[in-house]
Amino acid sequence: MSFSFTIWHRDSKTRARTGVITTPHGTIQTPAFVPVGTQASVKSLTPDELSTIGVQLYFVNTYHMYLRPGIEIVKKAGGLHTFMGWDKPLMTDSGGFQVFSLARKASLVKISDDGVEFQSHWDGSKHVFTPEKSMAWQWDLGSDIHIAFDDCTAYPVTRGAAEKSLARTHAWAVRSLTAHKLLSSRLGSRVKPGMTKRPYQALYGSVQGSVYEDLRKASAKFVSSMDFDGIAIGGVSVGETKKEMVDVLDWVTPLLPDEKPRHLLGVGEIDDIFMMIEHGIDTFDCVQPTRLARVGTLYEKRAAIDITKSKYEKDFGPIEKNCVCYTCQHFTRAYVHHLFHVKELLGYRLASIHNLHFIHRLVDEIRVAIERDQFLDCKAKWL
Repeated sequence: MSFSFTIWHRDSKTRARTGVITTPHGTIQTPAFVPVGTQASVKSLTPDELSTIGVQLYFVNTYHMYLRPGIEIVKKAGGLHTFMGWDKPLMTDSGGFQVFSLARKASLVKISDDGVEFQSHWDGSKHVFTPEKSMAWQWDLGSDIHIAFDDCTAYPVTRGAAEKSLARTHAWAVRSLTAHKLLSSRLGSRVKPGMTKRPYQALYGSVQGSVYEDLRKASAKFVSSMDFDGIAIGGVSVGETKKEMVDVLDWVTPLLPDEKPRHLLGVGEIDDIFMMIEHGIDTFDCVQPTRLARVGTLYEKRAAIDITKSKYEKDFGPIEKNCVCYTCQHFTRAYVHHLFHVKELLGYRLASIHNLHFIHRLVDEIRVAIERDQFLDCKAKWL
């Protein structure tokens, strides 16, 4: 089985759409929220729990896998799916975002047109990332969807710096795609006799350009002109305002090829979800639901609640009324409050289960609303 994307239905009043992405490890009904498993784990949750929640695809960071445990160990284990015990689709990033986030400490990163030299945030050891290395490592990890190596600019950034960064991103996109096709021909369906075949792995090009309209549009056109399997939009969760994020999508999405899936990197607040889907985004990843869960912030339809507050000490109702997640079906607010109060690890697990279930239920509801041409009604109901 290869990689494909089929659009099922388009909302009549917005760019929202439903569809299905087919990969060698299964299908993904879109729109879809993609939880982040930074180090090959959605913190505290097992693959079975993720499946029960409804997770179809999740995101692993190449940078972290490269540093620990190392690409070679994952490769020897049989790839990420075997290493993690996850038999559904996986997405890996290029490692670029993590590397460039280190650039805030100028002494840790040296950027050139060839690639990036950086010091490990763990032990200070020096490493080099290039588009070719990133593509090879992602193939070794064996994820279903890869992201091209790009230069993710900080925010704010000057016009001149943004132009240089975008030129580098586009040059690296060409090199990423060339390396990907070479690896695909060597390791994929067209391998020579005697070589080990691997399932096809898709590659998404990355649109950058910071908050400059002409740069974003130029990037959307450039990346769309190339033979990528899908399009990722980056650099919209590094400090921009919500308005600037909306502006970027207003500029970019009309220029993207309609037949290819679109992924927005690093965004996932409740209002953002409606905004992204309304602009025609198909998948999106974010750490927020689980990160908030670990500090006791739990989603509830009216407003998020802070379960650590004393007012929940004797509250024997569920986290959210009518929620069918494992947490709400078995435990009370008082019990989860107690777990956080005494710092029991189960509290983080139960909170994460609830928040991920909440997000997946929301996106499921949005998907149904699009199919019925009721997306805007659904948005009004929630927001």
